[in-house]
Amino acid sequence: PGGPRLPDSVLYEIFLYLDHADVLSVGLVCQQWRAVARDEFLWKELFYRYYRVSREVPRHPAAVSWYEEFQRLYDTIPCVEVQALKEHSDQVLHLSFSHSGCLFASCSKDCTVKIWSNELDISLQHSSNMRPYNWSYTQFSQFNSDDSLLLVSGVFVGPHNSSSGEIAVISMENFTLLSRVRNKPYDVFGCWLNETNLISGNLHRIGRITSCSVLWLNNAFQGIESENVNVVKRLFKIQNLNASTIRTVMVADCSRYDSPDLLLDYEEQLAASSTCPVFDLGSDSEEEEAKPVQSLESAVQELPEEGDVRAEDGLQQFFDDLMEGRVRPAMTDTELETKVAELFVRNRTKPPELNLLPTDSSSKTKYLIFTTGCLTYSPHQIGIKRILPHQMTTAGPVLGEERRSDEFFDSLDHVIDIHGHIIGMGLSPDHRYLYVNSRAWPRDCIISDPMQPPPIAEEIDLHVFDLKTMKEVKRALRAHRAYTPNEECFFIFLDVSKDFVASGAEDRHGYIWDRHYNICLAKLQHDNVVNSVAFSPVEQELLLTASDDSTIKVWRSPRAVRSQQARRPRPRKLLFSWLMNQKS
Repeated sequence: PGGPRLPDSVLYEIFLYLDHADVLSVGLVCQQWRAVARDEFLWKELFYRYYRVSREVPRHPAAVSWYEEFQRLYDTIPCVEVQALKEHSDQVLHLSFSHSGCLFASCSKDCTVKIWSNELDISLQHSSNMRPYNWSYTQFSQFNSDDSLLLVSGVFVGPHNSSSGEIAVISMENFTLLSRVRNKPYDVFGCWLNETNLISGNLHRIGRITSCSVLWLNNAFQGIESENVNVVKRLFKIQNLNASTIRTVMVADCSRYDSPDLLLDYEEQLAASSTCPVFDLGSDSEEEEAKPVQSLESAVQELPEEGDVRAEDGLQQFFDDLMEGRVRPAMTDTELETKVAELFVRNRTKPPELNLLPTDSSSKTKYLIFTTGCLTYSPHQIGIKRILPHQMTTAGPVLGEERRSDEFFDSLDHVIDIHGHIIGMGLSPDHRYLYVNSRAWPRDCIISDPMQPPPIAEEIDLHVFDLKTMKEVKRALRAHRAYTPNEECFFIFLDVSKDFVASGAEDRHGYIWDRHYNICLAKLQHDNVVNSVAFSPVEQELLLTASDDSTIKVWRSPRAVRSQQARRPRPRKLLFSWLMNQKS
């Protein structure tokens, strides 16, 4: 006391050499040191240095100070394992929370779907065994909007059809099975469109590498005895080229696009140089000429030798020339089938809807989002199709709207080309952003055989797309890895909360990133592949991970763990005190 004090500027320079823990410690020395230790410029430097955030990234828009923002990322990440659930006897493939956060469901290779009660200590509430219905395993589940029904998707062991799946609807009131719907291929998974109607898929083979995917709207309350006839309305009919199929369907609600939880627009300028171009199939832009489907017109119409052929007559003319020997294309049977299919789909497809993008926040528009492709069987594109209000009900004829002869197929409204194998997709809670896990193909690779897709990278890229603008935002997130080759590649589910995004990986870890800062915050250890992750929809400081090690792990943030420990009642010492008094 009374001695000379170091100026604040000198203390500031000294504190810059300390880490965050030491800065907090020296702040306890005296009031002057405490004031310097809470300096905003100091914590800004500590923040960028500790979390390795690019200096171009601004502070989170909801942050009050750099000190509190440092504390938020340090203290609210669900990275502390608090419970391990081992009731499954085989690989756990998927997790899903109810919208209220009170329940969650798990699917497994043991062919059960289990319903868990999300309390302080999570407990098993119900288990449904699907083997009596000839299921091989359960793979996906989703609660409807009021949490009264659970959609469960699985792989169906049927005659002559290894790729078939089935969707079951279970009542949450008494856990009874309400209905079953066939689903082909099985990795369409299925999803809810609204409280009582769900979307399933079917696949019809047209040729060796050409097929047609039909998406159906089903009522959840049809009896289980009618599982083969309970498809009630056809939504869309889409042709698949080069052995591709529609998979992984999900529905995005556009009503909150103008009021998202978090805007990811500080790096929008990077979208222009993105490696994932976005094609608007409903526009009149000259850029469409770069699309394979558009450029095929000139390629196909060059085949006949006799002058110009109108587009609507091109298919017939091509067949006539082929049969009469005027055309002998130097192509394989596979290439010939693809050319014919491209010609057919071009002349028999309903044009895409115009004005796809929602114009106001009250829009009732919904998007159907799914993986697809045009070059090979591995999913490498994201298809987006708008669902109009009159299509959201099962009323009307089973086959949906009447079609003209030249509208045999439905077109896609948007296609996003990923240039790699898509292995996971997830929507942000406000449905504004689509997160996509993919494993990249080699740059400038050429696919000459649709049955032999390019090799895929071990690194997983996590892309982010803005569904309001249909553009990629931010650079792809990285950290997680996968090792299986193309033909064995499987889905790794991801999940998105208000501030975080999490994903499984084949490297025995789950990962958590911050959505705003684009940084990896935590690695969550398992003993085998992590297949699925799920944030509580009402508490993002709670995360579940599911693994091939047959375990579901429960992770909470350090702050939540401290809070729970403070709330737990401590055992009373009254009995011990009474015994001691008796002895004395």
